[in-house]
Amino acid sequence: MKKILFSALVLFAVATVSAQVNEKELLKKNEEAAAKMKEDKPMGWTNKGMFTFLANQASFNNWLAGGQSNISGNIGVNYDFNYKNDKWNWDNKIIAAYGLTKLKGQDLQKSDDRFIFNSLAGRKASGEWFYSLFFNFQTQFDSGINLASGIKTSHFFSPAYFQFGPGMLWKKNDNLKVNFAPATSKLIVVHPHFTELGPSFGVEQGDSSRYEFGAAINGYYKFNLMENVSVENILNLYSNYLEDPQNVDVDYTLNIVLKVNKYLTTNFAFQTIYDDNAFRGFQTRQVIGVGVNYGF
Repeated sequence: MKKILFSALVLFAVATVSAQVNEKELLKKNEEAAAKMKEDKPMGWTNKGMFTFLANQASFNNWLAGGQSNISGNIGVNYDFNYKNDKWNWDNKIIAAYGLTKLKGQDLQKSDDRFIFNSLAGRKASGEWFYSLFFNFQTQFDSGINLASGIKTSHFFSPAYFQFGPGMLWKKNDNLKVNFAPATSKLIVVHPHFTELGPSFGVEQGDSSRYEFGAAINGYYKFNLMENVSVENILNLYSNYLEDPQNVDVDYTLNIVLKVNKYLTTNFAFQTIYDDNAFRGFQTRQVIGVGVNYGF
């Protein structure tokens, strides 16, 4: 009898421990499933932004190898406001940046001047594919000056670029997506006084705007190279069906951010543009500096 009672107690203890283990495993699975459901379920509007101030300085005094003292600073705002539900994705991004450089013995010069608004809406088609509609707007804040002649070549809203069109969006996640828009309209606007003596930014002499119709491909890929190093790639391609479709416009931007702490980063930005209507060659911009960041 004692043996039977002892065996029953042992079996009860084993069953109790096993039930507790199974209960813990079930609870863990339920928590994981709830987290996945929370990640996948419609989440409405989300927004985030980052303000960055970049600065770099070089000073030379009796430096026989040569060099020119300079100081430069850039401020930038990167703001996202996105909407998501079970059928729709609507991603919006605003990029605003302005920078100045002062070389010893020379006047202040612009090192950066951009205002960009991107909007991309997609309705679920199948799997990772969406029917899409995109809109892109680009301009600048300040006047541009030809240093050789001292003549003003641009100012706010001149030039201004507009692109919009339907297409198909492949979106793996927020950090990896490609939009194909084979029926894209593009409009370039400049003030008439910039075309009085000749073409400007692709707009013919005497005109104030230029319309193009073609195909656009827009890609975005962001990943972490290391735990504290992020790499962002932005690629925009455009071909004008109406004139020289083989001359594809290219706009590629690479942003690498090395995070030191919550507020300090080392930033590297590289951008190259090819648009044979504006300039027959590659335009390039490169900025390296220590950044102070504030998220909002």
